[in-house]
Amino acid sequence: MKNISILGSTGSIGTQTLDVVRQNGDIKVSSLAVNSNIELLYKQILEFEPSLVCVYTEDNARELSERLKNEGIKCEVSFGMEGLIACACMDETDIVVTAFVGMIGIRPTVEAIKAGKDIALANKETLVTAGHLIMPLAKEKNVKILPVDSEHSAIFQCLQGAQGNRPAKILLTASGGPFRGKKKSELADIRPEDALKHPNWSMGRKITIDSSTMVNKGLEVMEAKWLFDMDPDDIEVVIQPQSIIHSMIEFTDGAVIAQMGVPDMKLPIQYALYYPERRERTARRLDFSTISSIVIDKPDNENFPALSLAYEAIKTGGSLPTVYNAVNEIAVDKFLKGSIGYLDITDMIANAMAKHKLIANPSLSEILELENNLKHDLSGFSTR
Repeated sequence: MKNISILGSTGSIGTQTLDVVRQNGDIKVSSLAVNSNIELLYKQILEFEPSLVCVYTEDNARELSERLKNEGIKCEVSFGMEGLIACACMDETDIVVTAFVGMIGIRPTVEAIKAGKDIALANKETLVTAGHLIMPLAKEKNVKILPVDSEHSAIFQCLQGAQGNRPAKILLTASGGPFRGKKKSELADIRPEDALKHPNWSMGRKITIDSSTMVNKGLEVMEAKWLFDMDPDDIEVVIQPQSIIHSMIEFTDGAVIAQMGVPDMKLPIQYALYYPERRERTARRLDFSTISSIVIDKPDNENFPALSLAYEAIKTGGSLPTVYNAVNEIAVDKFLKGSIGYLDITDMIANAMAKHKLIANPSLSEILELENNLKHDLSGFSTR
């Protein structure tokens, strides 16, 4: 039986991972970690019986611990970063699912790799900001980095048929989000509730906003560079609005291999957990008889410039991808709280990148310090 730890078990990826565990019945959950949602975590503890959980917020952790103690439920409760690391490094754990959103996931991932744990990677910020540290460490420790993002899983799956041939190009697909085809003038008054309506995927709030601005695709370009050791110029983003083609690889002879399917995150999650085995799934299948066409288009970089900024960040390298990622996290939070407008998200990223003094080869401590400094510097920023 395989043992897993899930960092971010109450979020979109975390709950769908537990659905996969539930459906297969041969995975043991060693530990669960959340930010603050102790009500859902409590239900998960009752069902999956982990021996350790972490609630990042200390007050919530103490409340949960007291509740479990009063009810005679045996489960150790930890908190803070040390708690996250403890969950990621449990002796019995085979695979750590890193499903936290944001740079909070970097340190636990690093420590899990050092402890020899395979990583089912859903926390793209880990490679975006620290790929130059993570990938060599994983190679040194002989640890698998198994992508959970649908696009990166698609590329990974396509590569299984490559017989060692290196792709000449990665074709990374994007749906275009809910505002595909709109001009900047039409985006100025977009509200959070509008941006949270993705046409195809059911995701968390932050990643849904990122999808609408094309920031998410920019982060995925950076992640793909590290996962597949590709030059950014050989990673092309294409718009595929139906989200049927999840990504493609092209070889030197012009042949293209695509991974296709209905939009369903449980497929890449299950593939990562059981790799290289493919398990049966009782899920909706792609019905080609209902598909009249598959639309492919180019990204609209004029009205959605976040993707171009991402290419600038990853080509420059160093600490600039951290600026792109960290400022976006700050800006999305402000947008959701109503303190900035929709177009301000990308403007904040562009302004911060333009002002940044580059660190050519940042250490982990420098990456995290830069994030903290940006949070402090932009804490009071508002346009509303």
